[in-house]
Amino acid sequence: MKRQRIGITIGLLRPDETLWNNGIKQNAVFLADALRHCPSVASVVLVNTTSVPLTSALPWDLSRHPTLDFNDAKDQLDLVIELGGQVDSARTEYLKARGVRLVSYCCGFEYIHAAEAMIFGKSLWGGNLFVNDRYDDLWVIPQVAGNSQSYLEVMRRQSGRVVPFVWSPEFIEARCREFPHNGIYRPHVGSRRLTVMEPNIDVVKFCLYPILIAELVYRERPGAIDLVQVANALSLAQGHVDFIALMNQLDIVREHKAVFTGHHDTPTFLAQNTDIVISHQMENPLNYFYLEVCWQGYPLVHNASLCPDLGYYYEGNNAQRGAARLIEAIDYHDLHAESYRTWQRRLIGRYAPGNRAVVRTYQALLDQLLSRPVRGASTRQK
Repeated sequence: MKRQRIGITIGLLRPDETLWNNGIKQNAVFLADALRHCPSVASVVLVNTTSVPLTSALPWDLSRHPTLDFNDAKDQLDLVIELGGQVDSARTEYLKARGVRLVSYCCGFEYIHAAEAMIFGKSLWGGNLFVNDRYDDLWVIPQVAGNSQSYLEVMRRQSGRVVPFVWSPEFIEARCREFPHNGIYRPHVGSRRLTVMEPNIDVVKFCLYPILIAELVYRERPGAIDLVQVANALSLAQGHVDFIALMNQLDIVREHKAVFTGHHDTPTFLAQNTDIVISHQMENPLNYFYLEVCWQGYPLVHNASLCPDLGYYYEGNNAQRGAARLIEAIDYHDLHAESYRTWQRRLIGRYAPGNRAVVRTYQALLDQLLSRPVRGASTRQK
C-alpha cells in the first residue's frame, strides 16, 4: 500500500501567533509527530487555511514542523485532517476530485459552544454555517467525546471514533529554558502562593470552585496562604456586579488575600508567581494545562477524571475534598517534590507522540480509513 502524505490544518490569525492562547496549534503539532511514527505515513505537514503569511515569526521550527499554505500543499496530499482551520466547500471539492480523504479531528467543545452561543444571544457563524458532509471519518479526542461526539455525528452525517490524546513537553520545556532551574518547581518554606488559571470564557473551565477551595483552606489555615491569584478574571472583578457581590462574601477577599488579574503566559506565571495550582472543569477531564503544570513538578489540585493519577485529584464539584487535597499539597509536597516530578513525567509519557500504544492506535485508524472508499468523491475529472 502506498505510504500516505498527510496534511493537518491550522488557522493562523497572526504570523507570530502565540502557542499559549489555546491548545489548537499545539494539538496539530503533536498529532503530526504521532503520525510520523506510523509505518504507513510518508510525510506530515501543517497546512494553513487562512491568508496569514508563513514566516520565521511562527513559534515553532519550520524545519522540524513543516508548514505550508493550503494552495502550496493541496496537490501533495493523500489525506487531509481538518483540525484548526476549516476546509471549505470549494477546497473540499478540489480535494475530493483528486481522491484525497478528509478527516475531521474534533478537539473542541462544539456542542457546549453552540448551546451557550444560542442561549446567551451570541453568534458563532454569523448565519453563514457550512457543515461539511463529505468527511471520510470523524476522530474525537476523549475529553470532548462525552458532550460533542453525538452532536457532531448527527450534523456531519458520519460516525465518530474516539482517538488518543497526544501531548509533548517540547514547547513548555523550550519556553522555560530562560527561567532559573528551567522553570521547575522548587521547594521553599513559608506560606504558599495559590494560582487559578481557568480561561473563564464558559462554564467548562471557570474559576469559582477553585476560589471556593482556597477559601475553605484559608478559613482553616489562614497562615498557610500568602496569596490567591485568579488569572483571566480582571473584567469579572471590575465590571460584573454579581461576581463582585459573590467574592465580597469570602474571607480571602475581605482580608485582601485574593487578586484578580488579566491574561498571563502560562510558563512564565508558573515559574515566577506560583507555588500551587487549583483547577476545576466540567466536561473537560483532560487538558494540556494540567500536563504542563505536572510536568514542571507543580502541585495541581484538580478534578479531571481522565487523569486522576496526576497531581492531587478530587472528585466532581466537592470543594471540601479539594480543600483537603490542597492542605495535603501544602503540608507534604515539598517532602517529595523531586520524586513527584519524576513520577508525573513517567505517567504523562502515555500521551507522548512516540508512545507505542498511541502510534499503534493511530496506525489502526489509518488502516481502517484506507480500507474504505473515499466518501463523497467528486465525479469531476481528476
